[in-house]
Amino acid sequence: MNDDGLRCGCAGATVWFTGLPGSGKTAVARALASTLRARRHRVELLDGDARHATLPTGPTRDDPGRHAERTGLAAEVLARNGFLTLVSATAPGADSRAAVRRGHEATGTPYVEIHLDAPQSVCDKRRSAREAAGPAAGPTAADAAYEPPAEPDLRLATHHMSVAESAAAVYALLADKGVVRSRCDETSDRLLLDPDPGPDPHAGQGTWNL
Repeated sequence: MNDDGLRCGCAGATVWFTGLPGSGKTAVARALASTLRARRHRVELLDGDARHATLPTGPTRDDPGRHAERTGLAAEVLARNGFLTLVSATAPGADSRAAVRRGHEATGTPYVEIHLDAPQSVCDKRRSAREAAGPAAGPTAADAAYEPPAEPDLRLATHHMSVAESAAAVYALLADKGVVRSRCDETSDRLLLDPDPGPDPHAGQGTWNL
């Protein structure tokens, strides 16, 4: 892994976005990723729901809990190696999400759970609009009964907040927890004011479908 992105020296962490399909998980994660990359953090996006939709029929596809734990393991490895890993995955079962948190705690890897809390009716409208724009992906883990987290690190009412507002709230939480630090922001502000700071080594990265 290339260390060029660790200009501020901040450690890695996993930020897990959970919520009903259509609650805005991927949109908020992508917006947050843009902010973090602008501040010279190493960032990876794991889209668990997209990956699940492509799996062939079998034990992993039929067991969303197992898939969530596999995604959590991938996130933990990335975070342990210095990446801010943003996971957008419904992970409908509370037990599987708890297992992911325990896996991070076992290695001392920071883990932050964000619940995007939007009403089912709002999420259904968003999903319908998305499916009208293209072919439906078919049944996914997201179609299993969803168990909302009882005590997430942050709960966002995304039917009342814009994507930018939601991403800003998550960034503020990460700063409060020390996952991102003010001195990192000061360093990045100087870099952004530099007329020729050099290419961002992560600018071309896309979403990881894991």
